[in-house]
Amino acid sequence: MVDEDRYELVFRSGGNGGRTEDKVLVSRTPQAGPGGHPVYADETGIIRAEISDQGEVRMLASGGQQDPTYPVVARRPT
Repeated sequence: MVDEDRYELVFRSGGNGGRTEDKVLVSRTPQAGPGGHPVYADETGIIRAEISDQGEVRMLASGGQQDPTYPVVARRPT
């Protein structure tokens, strides 16, 4: 069953020649991003992303000094 209110963001890390992937589960928040799409955040609120209904991802900074890394893919968790 697919959870419509969650995404798994998959990031490629620099270790192992850039082939290592880190995964973060994000849940829908009541907020909308600059593009008008829902904002999803991890349970700490540090990782935030606007995700369109086509799965396009825009990472959002949660602090003043952040330079968010873009995920390789956003997918629904299974």
